[in-house]
Amino acid sequence: MMNTHSTCYNSPLGQIRISENGQSITAIKFVDAHPTQPETDETETPLLREAVRQLSEYFGGKRQHFDLPLDQPGTGFQKRIWRALCTIPCGETRTYGQIAVAVGCPKGARAVGMACNRNAITIAVPCHRVIGANGKLTGYAGGLERKRQLLAIERR
Repeated sequence: MMNTHSTCYNSPLGQIRISENGQSITAIKFVDAHPTQPETDETETPLLREAVRQLSEYFGGKRQHFDLPLDQPGTGFQKRIWRALCTIPCGETRTYGQIAVAVGCPKGARAVGMACNRNAITIAVPCHRVIGANGKLTGYAGGLERKRQLLAIERR
């Protein structure tokens, strides 16, 4: 088993824990939304420093896409959904139904919602860009206000 390292980043929207396995980022989570974190070594690594740099650029309005190796466990279907989320342009939104169609499962809007809920790599895998069919903001592990703030950051 690979050693897991993590660091915390104080973002404008709250503290974020970033974890990696020696090769890839495995989690980017708001600490208050996930109070019980798995045990990790708090050693800062070059990959964690790069993730912090890219998050700082994102929050500063200087980055729209993340260029980090990402790896999170999931089913093949969940991974297809997470890849589809990464194609949503910064500052834009898609509905759960639109993502379901994009991954070849037109009746799978609920499954898209479940995959978004299981996304451990928030912001870099932008589940905050997915909205309800009626155009309203719906579920976000970091909270709806934070989802609103992330979209506002991207639209400025």
